[in-house]
Amino acid sequence: MKTIYLDCSMGAAGDMLMAALFELCPDKEGFLKKMNRLGIPGVQVEAQPAVKCGITGTHMEVKVFGEEEESHDASDDGHGHAHEDSHVHECGHTHENYHDHECVHDSEHNHDHGCGHAHEHNHDRGCVQTHEHSHDHAHHHHASMAGISHIISHLDLPDQVKRDMECVYGLIAEAESHAHGMPVDQIHFHEVGSMDAVADIAGVCLLLHDIGAEQIIASPVHVGSGHVHCAHGILPVPAPATAHILQGIPAYSTQVKGELCTPTGAALLKHFVKEFGGMPVMATSKIGYGMGKKDFERANCVRAFLGETAADGSEVVELSCNLDDMTPEAIGYVQELLFEAGALEVYTIPVGMKKNRPGILLTCMCRHDQEETMTALLFKHTTTLGIREHISRRFTLNREIREIETSYGTVREKISSGYGIIRRKLEYEDLAEIAHRQGMSLEEVKNAISGH
Repeated sequence: MKTIYLDCSMGAAGDMLMAALFELCPDKEGFLKKMNRLGIPGVQVEAQPAVKCGITGTHMEVKVFGEEEESHDASDDGHGHAHEDSHVHECGHTHENYHDHECVHDSEHNHDHGCGHAHEHNHDRGCVQTHEHSHDHAHHHHASMAGISHIISHLDLPDQVKRDMECVYGLIAEAESHAHGMPVDQIHFHEVGSMDAVADIAGVCLLLHDIGAEQIIASPVHVGSGHVHCAHGILPVPAPATAHILQGIPAYSTQVKGELCTPTGAALLKHFVKEFGGMPVMATSKIGYGMGKKDFERANCVRAFLGETAADGSEVVELSCNLDDMTPEAIGYVQELLFEAGALEVYTIPVGMKKNRPGILLTCMCRHDQEETMTALLFKHTTTLGIREHISRRFTLNREIREIETSYGTVREKISSGYGIIRRKLEYEDLAEIAHRQGMSLEEVKNAISGH
């Protein structure tokens, strides 16, 4: 099974994840051209060679209107790097490790903020807020989540990449909303910071789409330690938004001072990684090193391993319960929730229960690390008083998705192989969309595409 394993022993950030995956990319030049033609406002992406602790890797330089967002050290520990960062963000976190640069504001960009005084904006560094009203750069403004979604919708990217971007940005916005105690639609991102994050997220989503790994596994996440400055005071690492996103993900802190995991990095991991733990047994074909800008005693990088893991004999957990007093709609609802939480499979079987009552056997198949989550969902959203656990060993075919260009547009094809078998199946959603648009039947669309 084609697998990517992410080593997050020095945290995770959007630019570092993009750089690590970039080193796995089969067409590096093509990827950079694609990124710089997307039309993200003011953004230019370059891959720069970088060395940390004698290890060579890549730093992804993301410039917005010609500037790469920088941070300013507030104190030094004698090893050439700061304990804390004076690059103050109103969103409650800094970017001590030059990781990524979104900056969230909890007010509209206007002169009167409803608090009895005017806020003014100094954009020399793109995010530091002062009380001197300056508009030296007319392109600096605040973007809402709706504005970010509008930008994403107009990018020249596959639909799946856009959907992934929306989900990742949604995790960030929800976390900032929770941290500030405000509705998501009132959260605003500063343009420089938000465009930088859009580029990081677009790059990671596009690279994962192009690499086509069947599963992504990551190590527990190192969040760093210490404190970060914000406009409202000093906050502990991890910053509130990052901590919120990392709920349910194995994470830890050491004596390394700094913000190692950022909201963008945390959101990308939460969206794409389905299993956190040690590196699996895998035959590695490529290793990518994504470098941060700051220097620590440890190599400041994210490592991405690309290789093959055994596709057969993996263990799964089956959680089952009998139900005889729930409506079909309620059972359907809990099935949707289980799938959204990452269940591998959810299905029902009609059964006969005591006193000749007809009932439903509801079964949820999941990985070991998902068992607690799925059990909690089953107890919360069903009427069962008990859940049975069965450990099963399953054998699977290798799976990949390819895109076919047709006169009707792009159609995805699912290919399953292994044990001397190859199966191909066109994606139903793509066929249905074409059939609806062209006024054709599904069978007509299949026959037409088969002729390409």
